[in-house]
Parts: sequence; structure tokens; C-alpha cells
Amino acid sequence: MSLTHQADPVKRARLRWRSRRGLLENDLILTRFLDRYENVLTDDEVDAFSTLMDLSDSDLLDVLLARNELEGAGDRPHVRALLEKIRAV
Repeated sequence: MSLTHQADPVKRARLRWRSRRGLLENDLILTRFLDRYENVLTDDEVDAFSTLMDLSDSDLLDVLLARNELEGAGDRPHVRALLEKIRAV
């Protein structure tokens, strides 16, 4: 049985590591979000966060700043919900 994100310190560390990006703007937004919500993220939100981390740095910044919306496989309700939560921070 696999441990949930909250129960596994390795998974939590990996999530924060994945949020380190090449663009400072992404780093600032994602670090601020994780500082506030990392300890209460659900497994669905962690999955959504991972989906966002699969975007390139420039695409991620455009989505975070609402210049573009999610497309393709990333355009799912739980990913959109997390994106709105990140944008609100």
C-alpha cells in the first residue's frame, strides 16, 4: 500500500523540489502557495500540482498569470480548481 502525500515525508519533499523552476516568477508563486497549503493538500490536489509541474516554465507562467488557460490532458476539473487556488494566493 502506498502512503498518501501527507503521510510520506519523501513525497512532500519531492513536491516542493518539483516546484523549483527556471523562472523566478514561477518559483515565487509556487513557493508562496506551498508555504501556505502544503500541509493540507489532498491527494487530488497533489495530482493536479504534478500535472501543472509537467508544463514548461513559460507555459506554466502564462497559466498561473491567466494569460492562457489549460489545454489538452491538463484541462481537468481538479487541475482547474487547484490553479484557481494558486492564483488566489
